[in-house]
Amino acid sequence: GGGTTKLYVGNLSYSTDEDAVRSLFESAGTVTDCYLPSDRETGKARGFAFVTMSRNDANAAIEQFQGYELDGRSLRVNEAQQRGSRGRRY
Repeated sequence: GGGTTKLYVGNLSYSTDEDAVRSLFESAGTVTDCYLPSDRETGKARGFAFVTMSRNDANAAIEQFQGYELDGRSLRVNEAQQRGSRGRRY
């Protein structure tokens, strides 16, 4: 099936920027969107990101990068929870 999956990427180092996350995940497949939320007050990254990929690429990325060390931090990678959407509840 087609469709895209949004991944939550947690435990990022504050020195990790959007380009670093995007290029890491592009090694697993095509990244259609990459977003690093930042703190409104300080402008600093909040230590997590969202990466959108095709379903197959996203599954590969979860396997490849769960626990992967980037800038000295081991990443947490899983499917982002869609707010308000019906689906699997963990």
